[in-house]
Amino acid sequence: MQHILDNPIYNSLATTHQHYAKGNDKVKFYMEDVTAFAGLKKYNKENFENLHEISPADSLFVIFTLGQVEIPANWKITMTIDMFQMVYEASGNSDQGKSDEVLTDLHESHIPEMTDLVNLTKPGPFLARTIELGNYTGIFKGDQLVSMAGHRISPYPYIEISAVCTHPDHLGNGYSYQILSKLVNGILAQSQTPFLHVRNDNIAAIKLYEKLGFRVRTDMFATVFKKA
Repeated sequence: MQHILDNPIYNSLATTHQHYAKGNDKVKFYMEDVTAFAGLKKYNKENFENLHEISPADSLFVIFTLGQVEIPANWKITMTIDMFQMVYEASGNSDQGKSDEVLTDLHESHIPEMTDLVNLTKPGPFLARTIELGNYTGIFKGDQLVSMAGHRISPYPYIEISAVCTHPDHLGNGYSYQILSKLVNGILAQSQTPFLHVRNDNIAAIKLYEKLGFRVRTDMFATVFKKA
């Protein structure tokens, strides 16, 4: 039996994020200014053709699948990423550690600073309304946002933590650990389960997530593609 996290983007759009979904019962994608993710109920030629027909002419999409899938020639693949999907498995709440940094809830007024940090560190797509996916939290040094993370896809009863990034000049200070601990505890308080995706060669990040209580559930494959 397929696990809901085997097809996380489709199941997010079919559950918690229905209000952001475009498409139909077989092909779903987020509103263009929210995020670039798409999910297909089945990753077959018919559904890729359907996505091509119903999406805007300049569409670029990201899909998450358990392995590589065949994509028709009217799409052009621009990037592929081998990842791990990790799920929080620790018992009880995550320890927020010893850092006494002030955590700031990020809002629309912070989008310029968030965009600057994302452009510098490149943790993944961040668009004009990505912040609406929720609970973005950051640490500032003076007027500069130096670390942040937030929520992304949400296939109920799971919530993905994403956009985990820290300015290169501020690495090694435990900022991500403190922010992630707060996000984990917030998700647990909703009686849901945190999960995330990480490049399988990002050893430092994987070790951090394991320290927090995440464990690898499965390999996951990301494909970025646009209309040819």
